Amino acid sequence: MESPEKQLELLKRGAAQILSEPELLEKLRQGRPLNVKLGVDPTAPDIHLGFTVALQKLRQFQDLGHQAILIIGDFTAMIGDPSGRSATRPQLTHEQVLKNAESFQQQAFKVLDPAKTRTVFNGEWLGKMGFQDVIKLCSRVTLQQMMQREDFKNRVENGVAVHLHETLYPIVQGWDSVMIEADVEIGGTDQLFNILVGRELQKAEGQAQQIVFLMPLLEGLDGVQKMSKSYGNYVGVSEAPGEMFGKLMSISDKLMERYYLLLLSKELPAIHPMDAKKALAFEIVERYHSREAAQAALDDFNLRFSKRDLDSAELPEISLQGVQGDLISIVVAGFAQGFQITRSRSEARRLIEQGSVQVHGQKLTDVKAQPELKAGDVIKLDKTHAVRVA
Repeated sequence: MESPEKQLELLKRGAAQILSEPELLEKLRQGRPLNVKLGVDPTAPDIHLGFTVALQKLRQFQDLGHQAILIIGDFTAMIGDPSGRSATRPQLTHEQVLKNAESFQQQAFKVLDPAKTRTVFNGEWLGKMGFQDVIKLCSRVTLQQMMQREDFKNRVENGVAVHLHETLYPIVQGWDSVMIEADVEIGGTDQLFNILVGRELQKAEGQAQQIVFLMPLLEGLDGVQKMSKSYGNYVGVSEAPGEMFGKLMSISDKLMERYYLLLLSKELPAIHPMDAKKALAFEIVERYHSREAAQAALDDFNLRFSKRDLDSAELPEISLQGVQGDLISIVVAGFAQGFQITRSRSEARRLIEQGSVQVHGQKLTDVKAQPELKAGDVIKLDKTHAVRVA
């Protein structure tokens, strides 16, 4: 094991907030493996790179000799975490959650060492609680505390319902920390309230309080909103290598430094931005697929864009059936169908006006153009995305 001071220095890298660093250092100085908790609700079968930010930090604790505890929220997922939500989450059945959990774990273990990870389902204890137990647990938290949450407060002010079961979520998440005697809990910045509730419950139970270890929310491909499937700005861990590579090549140069830090725990190399972006995409594809897949994706990208040989490249196919014939609509449809990327009409207009869009190998800068397209024609949408008409 590294010295406690060295461990703290390494662990702080990329973190958004630690409550508190002196407390964490004190725990590290105890000279024992810490119980480091990351709770996940498998509300969907797939995870995206934004979630791997927390997984990477858990792996770092793991590599430093600490006990990684992955809590699968088979019980809490049926409630639905209200953190950062402007509306109530749809409730899932236990069967749906367990099915999602199976693929979720497979993807999570592409980051974590499964042999050194303790995986538990919180239904093991939450599912056994009686109504009296729930009442006793609820007595530890006040309604005033709950209404301090920004998401609840905003919904009430905007006349959007906050259902009572949602207010139970932080309490049951906090009880997970009591049950595993967590020393540290990792979460995104939107998890601050939930993790603090865990600290209070641990204190009430006479346990040492866990450290709040918050990681930043990774911006999506648009560089503005957090990575989310609902925003269409995500890169899925299980996506095909070529699709993953192409999406990563579309991020801005400004966003690259953040992706290097949060996804690879590395500094942005002092090389040409295009080479740095290729190296980033290569390493991420290699991590979640294989080195061979990453090389094939790089070779394909170079063929399509560096050598500008789009006609012979393997491109996503799109259907223009039902799409308006104007160029703006075609560009929007190309991103949506070919890459699951949401582009507004104003963004498409900007790409056209700056000469990024090509049809039949010719730049089209007239936003009112209605090109005649047939099956097999290639549409270049920007520097890193091109599609073929089906």
